[in-house]
Amino acid sequence: MATNYETHEYDVLVIGAGGAGLRAAIEASAAGVKVGLICKSLLGKAHTVMAEGGMAAAMGNVDDRDNWKVHFADTMRGGQYVNNWRMAELHAKEAPARVHELEAWGAVFDRTKDGKILQRNFGGHKYPRLAHVGDRTGLEMIRTLQDHGIHQGITVHMEYTVVALLKDGDRVAGAFGYDRERGRFRIFKAKAVVVCTGGLGRAYKITTNSWEGTGDGVSLAYHAGAELLDMEFIQFHPTGMVWPPSVQGLLITEAVRGEGGVLRNKDGKRFMFDDIPDNYKSQTSTDPEEGWRYTQGDKNAKRPPELLTRDHVARCIMREVKAGRGSPHGGVFLDICWIKEKIPNAAEHIKKKLPSMYHQFMQLANLDITKEPMEIGPTTHYAMGGIRVEGETQATNIPGLFAAGECAAGLHGANRLGGNSLSDLIVFGKRAGEFAAKFAKENSASQINDAQVEAAAREALAPFERGAKTGATADGPYQVQHELQEMMQKLVGIVRREDEMKQALDGLGKLYEREKQVAVYGHREYNPGWHTAIDLKHLLTISEAITRAALDRKESRGGHFREDFPDKDPAAAKYNSVISKGADGLMQLRREPIPPMREDLKQVIEEMK
Repeated sequence: MATNYETHEYDVLVIGAGGAGLRAAIEASAAGVKVGLICKSLLGKAHTVMAEGGMAAAMGNVDDRDNWKVHFADTMRGGQYVNNWRMAELHAKEAPARVHELEAWGAVFDRTKDGKILQRNFGGHKYPRLAHVGDRTGLEMIRTLQDHGIHQGITVHMEYTVVALLKDGDRVAGAFGYDRERGRFRIFKAKAVVVCTGGLGRAYKITTNSWEGTGDGVSLAYHAGAELLDMEFIQFHPTGMVWPPSVQGLLITEAVRGEGGVLRNKDGKRFMFDDIPDNYKSQTSTDPEEGWRYTQGDKNAKRPPELLTRDHVARCIMREVKAGRGSPHGGVFLDICWIKEKIPNAAEHIKKKLPSMYHQFMQLANLDITKEPMEIGPTTHYAMGGIRVEGETQATNIPGLFAAGECAAGLHGANRLGGNSLSDLIVFGKRAGEFAAKFAKENSASQINDAQVEAAAREALAPFERGAKTGATADGPYQVQHELQEMMQKLVGIVRREDEMKQALDGLGKLYEREKQVAVYGHREYNPGWHTAIDLKHLLTISEAITRAALDRKESRGGHFREDFPDKDPAAAKYNSVISKGADGLMQLRREPIPPMREDLKQVIEEMK
């Protein structure tokens, strides 16, 4: 019986302890409810620590022309107007207060000469807007939130994997999972659950995401009946490490370009000048001197083309590689050392502004970025799509289930601007925690269904039973995962075509069948093969959702580029792709009209043009 499993009971259960999860837990606890926090690895190792460049907030500390309206318009334009405009409004208005709150809690930001929080330029932002701590901003955010959170009475369960969300009728009742160290099952009973599990980049071969980014939360919510939104929009960050192979895909922060780094092909040419979109021509410089002045905070200079939106930069890089103008290992060059022509002591300047990048290349590639250019190429980075949430409250369509951060969709539309992710975490993490606590206070305790728990336990343990029956003849989870990643990279990557995506759907069907036969061996304690087998179901689910949504959107927009439909379709700017699980258990997709924007916000966008 399920009652034999150790049970933990909370008012609000938060799954995921990155920026969004910690901020949600802090806010819920501050509302006076009992809060539990589950994380897949150790506390402090969340992928948020890898966010380097900064958090976007229109504080106007470096350029006083900046305000929430400009930030809102930039976010909507970057997202190609399929964003949840209410989320974009709330984010732009509330981000400065959330940054100042972090500062009050002990975050040590870089400073202007007069002591204000320093802000840097970043792709797609009209003015210098990113509050930062060198190139280690995410690490400082996590440190600050953890230091503040430990005084709030939050119970933390480290190194746990959730295998199913539990329901009581239509509403959420909690979660069922196991501790990764010993393999013991646990029941987490809760009145409200907040999913903050981050990204899904591990569906692809080349990614900036850590081993944890397997789309767990998106898949768990989908299988529990939640709707997914705009899963076709995947951001390929233009600058990941290319060489050596052991570091392929590792992130090179956009801050390198924000501090003056330029992109060159094998002939040394700055190729980004060749393709500046019409809607950015008024803001973008074709004069290298002016671009350099912009990166140094000159209010009157235009931005360099290297700071155009990430989807555009990634495609320009791929164009150079495909044309045979790439670097020796299939990328292009990112050059920050050229600034020695501009400033004295350039090497010390680079080490001060980009300490993590300097050490990353020295230690992993034996390359000194103050003397040599970096070899870079696009890498799967971020999911704009995810769990569909209501803008004000972060509630899903399942009563009691909330989501925030990268696993929740809406704010970023078709393409996220750099720096909007960290401010997204704290703005909507706070809101999710606030409204989850409110739901918990207004509703009685839910009931745990023993049959649901036992079914989840049986499914989780099935790979061991198959291992016992088949010996060493069955597929292992690593082989299936590897083939999935190779297939998604090749067929549903940066450039997409209908025939290739249909081929991917066929391939997914076969991989689903193989996943049902995957076997693991040994026992439940310290068993990484078992953990991988559990992740595999999530990776297949999100890969199918990405592929189906990408097949249906017959246009190119933001992070979704169709070689067979290279232009935008004005009609497609009026709908979002919504995916749900049908009564037959199959994935269903529908197009849903985007609600008309409020007139005052339309006016803001017109003014900012």
